[in-house]
Amino acid sequence: MNLEILSSDSSSMSWFRRNRWLTLAVVVGLGVLGYFGFRPKRATQPSARAVPVTIAVARKGDLPVRFTAMGTVTALNMVTVKSRVDGQLVRVAFQEGQFVQEGQLLAEIDPRPFQVQLMQAEGQQAKDQASFDNASADLRRLQTLAQQGIISVQQMEAQKTAVAQYEAALKADRAQVESAKLNLTYSRIVAPIAGQAGLRQVEPGNMVRASDANGLVVIAPMRPISVLFTLPSDKVSQVLEARRKTPKLPVEALDRDLKTSLGQGSVAAMDNQVDAATGTVRLKALFANDGAAPLFPNQFVNVRMQVDTLKDALLVPTEAVQQGAQGPYVYVVKEDQTVEMRGVEIRATDGDLTALSSGVKPGEKVVTEGIEKLRPGVKVALPKADPAKSKP
Repeated sequence: MNLEILSSDSSSMSWFRRNRWLTLAVVVGLGVLGYFGFRPKRATQPSARAVPVTIAVARKGDLPVRFTAMGTVTALNMVTVKSRVDGQLVRVAFQEGQFVQEGQLLAEIDPRPFQVQLMQAEGQQAKDQASFDNASADLRRLQTLAQQGIISVQQMEAQKTAVAQYEAALKADRAQVESAKLNLTYSRIVAPIAGQAGLRQVEPGNMVRASDANGLVVIAPMRPISVLFTLPSDKVSQVLEARRKTPKLPVEALDRDLKTSLGQGSVAAMDNQVDAATGTVRLKALFANDGAAPLFPNQFVNVRMQVDTLKDALLVPTEAVQQGAQGPYVYVVKEDQTVEMRGVEIRATDGDLTALSSGVKPGEKVVTEGIEKLRPGVKVALPKADPAKSKP
């Protein structure tokens, strides 16, 4: 009996050894069937939400072509007022920041030394004038005696020489008198030009000299005033063409943020060469500077110059145009509320508006906000307002 059981077990084991790969396949199949048969079913995924966006409608319109550059405000002929004589400053006749007129008294230097010099020069002139008159009278007498043969011609010629010497001395005296008068005039310092006075550099009581570098005050004409700015050399041809059509191209001065206008002007001059170091050309614009917030010399401003106007151009908001690996593109909202990415060609940009040459048709809706969440074919949720009223 025991032998029969042992024999049966041995035969079973040998069968499993012979068919071990078949057994393994059956076990794996039963495991997979059990996993998929008894795994709890997942809940159905909800459909993706529509992405909320803001849109604008592409339209036809005019777009100004303007160049923007950094500029520096410069006075037309800023002058540092200096004393032309040495002396003690006894009076200042202007207020700091005051607008002064040409010839207006600004300061006065002690005039007494120059008055003394004038008196000395006039005294010397009177003395030499008397000597000249006496020598001239002697010459007339000697000429009469020489005609009568009483004196020699040499004596008369010597007297002529003396008269000529006194005459030359009188000329020198007159020059000294005029120099003293000029110094006395220079003791009163007047404004050489009209403009706004700055902060004074010297207080009354101090000694001033003609060699002082800082001077007394700086006067800067404020109306009109100029702005110097530069443009890249590749824009020179456009500027020249625009100036042929409009000699005084309009120019606008703006603040640092390009939002607040500081004044309106026009191009007055353009340099005759391109700076080889920077590849730019300099231009000068004139501004009336009569606004509530005037421009000041050495102030930095943004300059915007209009050189052309694109008529009946296709306009979209600048924020709708994105840059990708293939170039600029926009997202256009189709009739089924899905978006399509289209490549566009930019014609010109001016602030918040961009003119396109291709890619969008008038009346089509372009996405302006929410672009970062979009992909081609994504459904979007449009604003409740009527999109037909949206403007770029």
